[in-house]
Formats: sequence, structure tokens, C-alpha cells
Amino acid sequence: MTGRTGATGLRVLAEARWPEPGDAAPPTLPGFVHSTFSPVVAAVADRCLTRRHGDRPAPAPTGLRTAVVLVSAAGDRASAAHVHATVADGGRPGPLFFFQSVPNSVAGHVAARWGLGGPVVCLAPTGEPLVEGTAEAELLCHDGDADETLLIMIEQAPDDAPATRAVAVLLAGEDER
Repeated sequence: MTGRTGATGLRVLAEARWPEPGDAAPPTLPGFVHSTFSPVVAAVADRCLTRRHGDRPAPAPTGLRTAVVLVSAAGDRASAAHVHATVADGGRPGPLFFFQSVPNSVAGHVAARWGLGGPVVCLAPTGEPLVEGTAEAELLCHDGDADETLLIMIEQAPDDAPATRAVAVLLAGEDER
């Protein structure tokens, strides 16, 4: 699949899924608690970027800007449910829940961890996640904001069960590497 060109004119440089055969629980992610949402985002992003660049940080050519586009209709369901239950019971959620309740947190974490120098965008699609995410990637490349885009699509199972699924695709314009 790597190297193919879609109808948008973007090339697929690498891709990954969560889970893939042999996966158990995603690795823990420092600073993110209770939920698998952020660990799965980081794991699928790492897997995709490693397939293209090897170990992190990515060996970026001078001036290469890689955007991160995170697409999720529901976001981190498990953390939202935990905060809701805690408040409903008269408790106070821990401070990390305020940090991780915004999907930009894990997208920014991935960008910092890999040394990516492009914008970070999070979308809650109203239509097909792949179509909306790819359109955003194309816009970022076309407008000159990014040379390539790491598109991550994730939907968390309602009970944060192992059914959480994610796909990451590294896309570049036709004139890029």
C-alpha cells in the first residue's frame, strides 16, 4: 500500500493499525491515565512513523514539516465517562483529566516525541472520517502548511474494551519524497 496515490493526489508513505496481530494492551503513556485512547493514538502513530523513518525522532530533512491530524467522532469516551461519574458522585477529577480531555494533548505529545514541525489539528467528523481527514491533509499540503501529514483515525469502544481501533496513515503531496 505504501507509495500508492489516492484520488486526492496525496501519496501514502506508511500506514499502521491498532490492533495488529500480536498486540495486547497498548504501552502506557506518561501523563495520560485511566483510558486507552491516548496510548492507542501514540502506539499507532509510533508504528506508522517507525515504518517510514525508523526510530524516533524522525530524521527530518531541513525544512520538512509534518502535520498531525487526529480524527475521532467521540474522542476519549472512557475519560469522559470517568469524569462524569466522579462529578455525579460529588468527587473531584484528578488534574490529568483536564489535560488529557482535549485530544490535542496526545496529538501534540506525538508531534513533540517525534520532532514533527507542522501544525496539529483535531477533527470530529460528521461524515466519513477518512474522507474528512484526507481532505484536511490535502488542504495542509496544498496551502503550504505541511509537506506531509500523519493522519490518525481512532474510535474508542464505549467501555474502553480492547475493541478500540485506530489507523494511522502518513501522507505526502506528489512532489514530496
